[in-house]
Amino acid sequence: MNATISHAVPPSRSRRWLHRVRFTIRTRLTLFYGGFFLISGIVLLALTYLLVDQTFPVASESKVTGNHVDGNLPGGPSTPLSPSATAALIAQLRSTALEHLLADSAITLAILVAISLVVGWLISGRVLRPLRVITATTRDVSEDSLDKRLNLPGPTDELVELGNTIDGLLARLEAAFEAQRRFVANASHELRTPLTIERTLLEFVLSDPNATLDSYRAVAGDILQTNKQQERTIEALLTLARSQRGLDHKRRVDLAALAQDVISTKRSVAAERDIRISLTTTAAVLDGDASLIERLVSNLVDNALQYNHVGGRINVVVDEIATNARLRISNSGPSVPRDQLPRLLLPFERGAIKTGADEQGVGLGLSIAEAIAESHGTNLELTPGRDGGMNVELSFPPPHSPG
Repeated sequence: MNATISHAVPPSRSRRWLHRVRFTIRTRLTLFYGGFFLISGIVLLALTYLLVDQTFPVASESKVTGNHVDGNLPGGPSTPLSPSATAALIAQLRSTALEHLLADSAITLAILVAISLVVGWLISGRVLRPLRVITATTRDVSEDSLDKRLNLPGPTDELVELGNTIDGLLARLEAAFEAQRRFVANASHELRTPLTIERTLLEFVLSDPNATLDSYRAVAGDILQTNKQQERTIEALLTLARSQRGLDHKRRVDLAALAQDVISTKRSVAAERDIRISLTTTAAVLDGDASLIERLVSNLVDNALQYNHVGGRINVVVDEIATNARLRISNSGPSVPRDQLPRLLLPFERGAIKTGADEQGVGLGLSIAEAIAESHGTNLELTPGRDGGMNVELSFPPPHSPG
C-alpha cells in the first residue's frame, strides 16, 4: 500500500508581501481619497477633451478667410491655400492641440493625485488621532488603573461620542470592581469575629472533659445566635453590593404607599420603646426598584429608632416638589456633630451614642440606604436636628412619562 505524501506549497513572495502589508484605516482612507480624486480627474479630463474636440474646428476656421490663413498659423503670412490644404491644416492643428491638452492634463493630474495622497494621509491622520488615543488608553487600562479616562477634546462628533461612551464604560467597570473590593473587604472584616467566636466556643466545649449535655446545648445556642448574626450580615452585604451595582430595570413606585407599609410594620417596635411615629404623605411616584426603595425607607426608620430616646419622636414626610418625589425623616435623640455625618455613611460605622436595642444592627443600614439612593439618581442629605437627632432628606428624579 503506497502512502501519499502531500507537501504544502509555500506561498509566493508576492503573497507573503501582501500579508505583511498593514492596510490600516488611515491607509485605506488615503487610498480612497486619492482614488476618488484620480477618478474625478479622469472624468473631468474626458469631458474637457470632448468639449475641446467639438469646439476646436469652429475656433480654427475662424482664423481662415477665403483661401488665406492668418499669419499666426504655420505657412507664413497670407499664404494662399486650397480648400483641401486648409482642411488638412485644421485637422493637424486640432490633433496637435488635443495631444498637448492630454499630455499637459495627464502630467497635471498625476501631480495633483500625488498631492492628494499626501494631503489625504495628513488629513486622515489628524482625523484618526482620537482613535489612536482611545487605543493607547484602553490598552493601558487594567484592574488597577480603571480610573483612567479619555476626555477627548474638540467638537462633539462621532469619535468624541465614542470616547465618551468608553469613558462611561470605564466608569461602570471601576464602580463594579470597587463594589467587589468593598464587598470582599467588608465581608472578611465583619465575618472574621463571629467565626472566631464560634471556633472558640467549639474548642472550649470539646476540650472540657466534664462537659455535660446542658453545656453542649448552651454552646449550640450561642453558635446559633452568632450564625443568625452572620446571616443578617451576609444579607446586608449582598443588598449593599446589589445597590452599588446599579439597577437592572425600573418600574413605577408609589413612594407614599410604600412608606405607609413600612411604618405600619415599625409601630409595634416604636411603641415598645415609647417613641411616637408620625407619617404625612401626599401623592409621590418615582421610577425604580420597589424592593430596594422599601429597604431604604426601612433602614432609615430603623436608624431613627435605634438612635433615639424614650419618649422621643420620628416624623416621616412623603411629598412631591416640582414633580420630584421627596422623602424626609427626622428624629429626636442625641445630638450629632455636623462633621461626623459623612462618617455615618461608611460601612460598619455606628454613632457614638445609641439608646435603642441593636441586636440586629450590623452597621450597614445607612451605607445600604446611601447605595440605594445613588442607584436611583439621588443622595442622602444628612443634617443635625435643631434639638438633637438627625434629619434625612432625599429628592428622587421625576418619573419618565409612559410611552
